[in-house]
Amino acid sequence: MQLHRTHVLDGAIAILDEYGLADLTMRRLASSLSVQPGALYWHFPNKQTLLGAVADRILEPLDAPVVGQGWDEQIAELAHRLRDALLSHRDGAELVSASLAARTTTSRTRRRFVDAALGAAMTRTEAELTADTILYYVLGHTVDEQARIQLDSLGVLDGDDSPMFESPDAASRFDFGLRLFVGGIREVLAAQRVDRN
Repeated sequence: MQLHRTHVLDGAIAILDEYGLADLTMRRLASSLSVQPGALYWHFPNKQTLLGAVADRILEPLDAPVVGQGWDEQIAELAHRLRDALLSHRDGAELVSASLAARTTTSRTRRRFVDAALGAAMTRTEAELTADTILYYVLGHTVDEQARIQLDSLGVLDGDDSPMFESPDAASRFDFGLRLFVGGIREVLAAQRVDRN
């Protein structure tokens, strides 16, 4: 069977989901696909490029049209969609975070947040800063959430470690932070309107 880029990506995601990011190596991927490691480099020149493509695949749900009407609804919808996408794969937040930092992902996720912020009548610079801030919030929250899930599954967390992270649950904590974020944008916009008058 001829090896296609899609097969490589599917294999990489299968390893990610089963073993985690640390065990997603080119050698293990080649072995799982029954090919020599060199065959992978026809499709991806290095591991960072492969991880960027995996990040793009993880972020695909953010390409769907946004349903929310106002800028605040759009930002909240995109943030929830991003969190869900990251949580759908083991170490998804860590992988996407690293790929965004390395600029190896071609995802339009950041641009989607910029567009929503522009809908709030922000300047381009403010909208880009807003997009970066919300991305950092979602990624940071989800990296922590996934790490705690893994530690808990390994039995590393004992009863003393758990309560502060269980009440409220992770989704409620995320929603609270998101409301603070959107409320902060409203305050900035209101202050700008006062300054103009």
